[in-house]
Amino acid sequence: MTYNACRILIKQTVGFDAAAEGRAYGMGVDKLQPLRSKWLKTKLIINNESIKPFIPDTQKFNKTNLKSMMSKYGMVYVKPERGTFGMGVIKAEMEDHQHFVYQHDQKRLTFNSFESFYTSLTRLVNKRSYLIQRGIHLLKHNKRRFDIRVMIQLSPTKQWEATGIIGRLGHPKKIVTNYHSGGTPMDVHKLLNSHASTKRRNELIQEMNELSLRIARHMKKKYSYLNQIGVDIGLDHSLKPWIIEVNVKPDPFIFNQLKDKTMYRKVIRYHRHAAKKLTK
Repeated sequence: MTYNACRILIKQTVGFDAAAEGRAYGMGVDKLQPLRSKWLKTKLIINNESIKPFIPDTQKFNKTNLKSMMSKYGMVYVKPERGTFGMGVIKAEMEDHQHFVYQHDQKRLTFNSFESFYTSLTRLVNKRSYLIQRGIHLLKHNKRRFDIRVMIQLSPTKQWEATGIIGRLGHPKKIVTNYHSGGTPMDVHKLLNSHASTKRRNELIQEMNELSLRIARHMKKKYSYLNQIGVDIGLDHSLKPWIIEVNVKPDPFIFNQLKDKTMYRKVIRYHRHAAKKLTK
């Protein structure tokens, strides 16, 4: 069964009002239209001193910034300012301090000079607005990179809650972990099992939940219609959480991929309540 077919079946099974969801998304997305910009979201949350240390260095794509960040970090991600599902994301890195490499989807190219590397990237970007983000060397599970999605939702009593957390194991041949790009949703504890003790795993989950809640509260101050966010977090080898991206229209159905449906049922319940409120 395809992912979209699965979504339709789920909606029918739980009695989800598809028309209401469509109206709610239409209204909600219109009101949150500016937050489609990754650059605007980065500038918004970086103003919060308690969130700032967890945001990877992010700059507008241009020759000067690319050269500087490649020299400083050795690996960066070049991503569309507006876009979803990991589409258009490029991983760029230096090899042996002399070769420049980038990968887009499953295509990997190597260059002997920065000039040829930049020229090729410019053709790929094709005058669209792109950002450069410091690359984080993510933890791996079975030699595959993974990151973590934290779901933050406004409860029926108007309190922010961390309602879901799920790991996303990247496709072995791709640079993004998104489900729509071949990633595999997995239980967070299973992914972290070889990297941290049970006690440390629970602490990490709490830290990621609290960080994501701070983001939601901060963004809500400016965008009052915000009722849910999905925060994509990458953990480096020291287990520091890094905010890869904040989504204002997170997909709730990814949580149905977990064997235990407790988390999914709560996410859907809050999602449905938010949809009803927006249509009133």
